Amino acid sequence: MGLRDRIAAELTAALHGGNLELERYAAPPGDPGLFGITPADPLWRVHGQATGMLTGGFAALMLQSLHPLAMAGVDQHSDFRADPVGRLNGTVRFITTTTFGSSPAAREVIGLVRRIHTRVRGTAPDGRPYRADDPDLLTWVHTAEVRSFLAGHQAYAPRPQRLTRAECDTYYRQAAPVAEELGARKVPRTASEVESYLTRMRPRLRATPAALDSVRFLRVFGRTPRERLVVRLLTNASTGLLPDWARTELSIRRPAPVRVCWDRPLATAVGRTLEWGLGPSQIQAAARGRLAGARQC
Repeated sequence: MGLRDRIAAELTAALHGGNLELERYAAPPGDPGLFGITPADPLWRVHGQATGMLTGGFAALMLQSLHPLAMAGVDQHSDFRADPVGRLNGTVRFITTTTFGSSPAAREVIGLVRRIHTRVRGTAPDGRPYRADDPDLLTWVHTAEVRSFLAGHQAYAPRPQRLTRAECDTYYRQAAPVAEELGARKVPRTASEVESYLTRMRPRLRATPAALDSVRFLRVFGRTPRERLVVRLLTNASTGLLPDWARTELSIRRPAPVRVCWDRPLATAVGRTLEWGLGPSQIQAAARGRLAGARQC
């Protein structure tokens, strides 16, 4: 097996559990997908760019951890420490299916996540009750996620593929219905609304011991030395996508020159290598084939 094949196999195992499940994206022919996303849309372009999604995904986990109730739910109910790859597979499957998948496949994964959320409830260390299907908590998790994905795209996509200001707003508008299907409410729909929302949320955010522990775990996990190295390089870069106040709260001390002159070039090189190894996305190709059926009907 050559280098490119090894990279593809390892990434497919890490991100998709070894099975792309292409039937989720290829059929039924002509189906427009639950949210009608096409290859020209900002949502497709952001979620289809591997380096931006990897760095943005790590940044999203760090930012989300600053909500004490969201972090309590993860800490008390998730098996991310015992099975981080399994947790990653589930998250990747949800994002790829709701973005590129057919309407039935998207409804299936949304229904699955909604059912899981009904079972995730408890009491945070500060005594407050929480539940994963709380609409306000869902809005936080979604907003932290899409803000990070977009930041990753704008930092690591080739310059011609980056979004204009108007396209950034379109990205947020196109992402919002997924959160609303899960039960979120008052979801920000423009870049300015996202930043205003984060400003309003800041008094409620802090790094709990569980949050700091999860970030430490995130930055060192991996099944092999090579995987741990790649994760460390990408998570180092992902800290540069966080707002300054979030880095401070998480006690991440990476000066701006290090983030710009060291972390970003290394992550760009790693990301381009991974993208080369993956080759053209089979998932996106399957989705394009399904959408092409709509034009033939």
